[in-house]
Amino acid sequence: MTDAERTHPAVERVEAALLQAGIEPRVRWFESATPTAVSAAAELGVEVGAIANSLVFTIDGEPLLVMTSGAHRVDTAFLGERLGGRIRRADAETVKAATGQTIGGVAPLGHPEPLRTVVDVALAGYPEVWAAAGHAHTVFPTTFDELVRITGGEPGPVEPS
Repeated sequence: MTDAERTHPAVERVEAALLQAGIEPRVRWFESATPTAVSAAAELGVEVGAIANSLVFTIDGEPLLVMTSGAHRVDTAFLGERLGGRIRRADAETVKAATGQTIGGVAPLGHPEPLRTVVDVALAGYPEVWAAAGHAHTVFPTTFDELVRITGGEPGPVEPS
């Protein structure tokens, strides 16, 4: 089965959101799930830092999407102080409700409602970055600038330098 023949409702929403943003969707499907930055990087043959992890947290009870380089960990105390709130990791139910997607395949867009988003400035160091496309078997290529634009995200560090 070719990539064009594969389908999933969450991936279709991501593709539609990409088209709406003026981007031709180039979703790549993998035979096996790639729910981590390490597994996605290995499948793509890229540095783990070029993987744009979509991590959902809550800040003072509201969903917060953090697009972080696969080479970084989000320092919730640091980021919370920077954003002026208390950050906690969202549970699977909160992730699904906020994004319409499941952990391991959360895309930066295609959600029921726009999410407050932070984009790790470390991703700017890569000419191309890869993000999940709504399913743990999918990714799509983008750039740091495009990621900021399509998410309406706030660029910044996610851990102290």
